[in-house]
Amino acid sequence: MILHVRFLLPPASEEAGAEAMLTALLGVAGNISPVVQALPPDAALVDVRGAERYFGRDTAELASLLRVRALAHCGVDCVIGAGPGPMLARMAAREAVPGTTLVVAEGETAAFLADKPVAALDGVGRATARTLCAYGLDSAGRVADAPLAVIQRILGARAGREVWERARGIDRTTVVPGALSSSVAAERRFPLDELDQTRHRRALLSLAEELGTRMRGEHEACRSLTLTVRYADRSTTVRTRTLGEPTAHSAALTGAAYALYASLGLQRARVRGLSLRAEGLMPAERAARQLSFDPADERARRIEAVADRARARFGPRAVVPGSLAA
Repeated sequence: MILHVRFLLPPASEEAGAEAMLTALLGVAGNISPVVQALPPDAALVDVRGAERYFGRDTAELASLLRVRALAHCGVDCVIGAGPGPMLARMAAREAVPGTTLVVAEGETAAFLADKPVAALDGVGRATARTLCAYGLDSAGRVADAPLAVIQRILGARAGREVWERARGIDRTTVVPGALSSSVAAERRFPLDELDQTRHRRALLSLAEELGTRMRGEHEACRSLTLTVRYADRSTTVRTRTLGEPTAHSAALTGAAYALYASLGLQRARVRGLSLRAEGLMPAERAARQLSFDPADERARRIEAVADRARARFGPRAVVPGSLAA
């Protein structure tokens, strides 16, 4: 079984402090199972199949042990979901109450997924969900009950099979032990608690440009983006979005950051700081890119490459977007 553990970090944690805390918590999880994958900024996947035999305890008991140790060593509680694979563990964690564990056993997969919206499945973005819903396939159960050939006709051979399998609880991903280096983050703090959404968006643009430049300089691309909003009362909101394709293109990162921000529906929120984390880093040469016939997109990428060369030669402020030049 796989555990998805979301640690309830103190709201006042700074970016560096939160990363140090997560590192300590990963060490606690590593004392139970050596197969631990970091999911910054506040979560981890833990494969406990070997630990169940070693400790002679079931999944729920190991989750309780992890929670007690996290509280004892770091003073941090957690929310834990457990399932046969990472996807089901994540979905269970979303429904678990803080301080509890929700376990989806092997035989409970179909019942657990039946009424879930199709958008809750891994790899199903808004566009794919809209397409499936247009055919009445608005839940995981309905997708699972449909013939595979029908789903492939709607989404294509490969994507259709992946979505159909996930709707049936078949998850071919594994827990890949990795350190925090699988992500890169940047943060902007406001001198005073900021209400102006225009300034919020300027900060997001700056963050996306910084992350894109850093990843392109390291010849990397990211699979997902996480936005953390820190408020005047020291509380935080965290949202993550899986990108349509791995990228380091600043325009794509900016669009995803704006969409994450818009999904929060902030009106008069007093924001103290914003941070953006690019996660699931991979070598850029392994990142598949959808060909575009949009000349504006191709032109933007060529300009971006020229700007990167100018920054490498004259410094990071040599070229900045016009809205950030002031």
